[in-house]
Amino acid sequence: MQPPPPSSSSAPSRPPSQWLHRINSLFPSDPSHPLQISVRTYSLALLLSLGPSLVPLVTRRTSRHVLKRVLAREFSPKGFAFSVTLALGGGAFIRELWRLLDNLDDSDSAPETPARAAALKLRAWIASRKLSSAQKTFLSNVISSSLGIILLQAGRAQSSSSSVLRASGKEPGASRTLDLTLLLLVRALDAAVQSFVARKSGSRRESDAERPIALQQTAQERLASGLRREALRTQIDSFVFWACSARIMWCFFYDPQRLPKSYTKWIHTLAGLDPRLLEALRLIRTKQWSYRNGSPSHSELLRTYARDLGHPAAWGDPAVLPAYGGPQADKVWTQFGLTSRRGVGGIPCQLVHGEVGSSLGLEQSCTANAGLRGIKVFLEAVAIYLPVQFVPVILSRPQALLDPRNVLGAILGALRSATFLTTFVTSYWYSVCVTRSLVFARLFPFVSHDFWDGPYGGVLAGCLVCGSSIWIENGRRRGEMALYVLPRAVRACLPAAWVRGGNAGVRLAERITFVLSLSSLLTAASHHPHTLRGLSRWGLRFIVKGPTVAFWKNDDPPKQKQAALETQRADSRP
Repeated sequence: MQPPPPSSSSAPSRPPSQWLHRINSLFPSDPSHPLQISVRTYSLALLLSLGPSLVPLVTRRTSRHVLKRVLAREFSPKGFAFSVTLALGGGAFIRELWRLLDNLDDSDSAPETPARAAALKLRAWIASRKLSSAQKTFLSNVISSSLGIILLQAGRAQSSSSSVLRASGKEPGASRTLDLTLLLLVRALDAAVQSFVARKSGSRRESDAERPIALQQTAQERLASGLRREALRTQIDSFVFWACSARIMWCFFYDPQRLPKSYTKWIHTLAGLDPRLLEALRLIRTKQWSYRNGSPSHSELLRTYARDLGHPAAWGDPAVLPAYGGPQADKVWTQFGLTSRRGVGGIPCQLVHGEVGSSLGLEQSCTANAGLRGIKVFLEAVAIYLPVQFVPVILSRPQALLDPRNVLGAILGALRSATFLTTFVTSYWYSVCVTRSLVFARLFPFVSHDFWDGPYGGVLAGCLVCGSSIWIENGRRRGEMALYVLPRAVRACLPAAWVRGGNAGVRLAERITFVLSLSSLLTAASHHPHTLRGLSRWGLRFIVKGPTVAFWKNDDPPKQKQAALETQRADSRP
């Protein structure tokens, strides 16, 4: 008599490796498969959206109800992760369906059905349009991106009414997807520029085996074209950074609401300006504070600032300070007992410099002001850039640090970046002083200091000069920094009413920009990857092509490697 079969409760549990193998078998091994693309996209998008949302909640120790609401928002179908996955992964699925349609069997032996007949007619109609593979990829991404941005904006609009997002300081009516749209627009334009640079320089990314013999380049020609491409790219990146930094710095002084609050706070930390001095500059722009007409409503603004610095309150009084340079200004400075400002008007440099150099008795020196600020910025920048140089190496290839040349190169790279930031700050400050005190105001004493201290005087000079420090950085860093500041500069140039309007026309324009930009980037990642660079190159390559190993691999990589070696040995036998 045989014993009864064991009950389900007493059955041995399945080993974890078998469960993992079963899970792996559900996913295709091809890293460019639409399902793999969707999984990678969702994982990366969820990391980018959920991480910044959870950090403030954890640090502030908010209630469990708020945490649940944030999690429900991020994991919902209208959340950022799902919407972005639909925009990116959806295009891959549509493109795969397009491939199946192109490969549809049209032989007479195949059974005739209404669906097959309709598919053949659709394929014939598409074939008559003579679309290239890149055009098919672009149109597939246009469809999915259109659905993705609609879903994303719907989710952002719904979450904007919650108390969590109301506390974030966003402008009422402002699009919550505008920053993302501008980022995609800038990256798409950069891809177009890189394609133009490659054609202009005569550089080609195809290998010689893929070109006609007549077009194949020699090693010397490839080197020359590469140098031309790099030189042209560097010039464009430098000009973009210079123009963007000038616009951003000008907005910092006069329209800070056009910039992200975190960006404004960072610039304010570097600048080290007293808020009262910033307010006076803005009042000069609106003619509410004037050396010629005084400022009855704001006369105490800089008077209190001067007293706090230990100087006479009259040094900050626009009704007393000389509006022009020359002998009349010298009479005022003689009454004040001030000898460092002969020949020019305006507020004394001691107020502009603030407390910098006061402990050394150098608060009146423009050179000392720029130099001491530069030393402070340099030390802070070195503390920032050294980890930036070493942490990626430690995480990716720590054995490289065993080579002293790599260590020295990382240190020199950090010092070079710190020197760039130092030059950015010091050149700004010194340009202001050269304009309003040292050179130009002395050459033109008949020009009022309402101009020299206004938006088109010293401030504009500093904004135009500081960005030229980008030439200190190496070529690759110039490109990264240009792409970093460009979206912020573009937003700073948009009309404020347009940004805050939120009407149907603005949303439609943003959707079109989003769709075209994202579709262009995804098409470039699939067909023209050489036009992408920086984070867009890495991120889109990871999403579209996958890492060196697929997200989930059905086969064991060592077994694959062993099989490849055996095949190579077999092919080499006579």
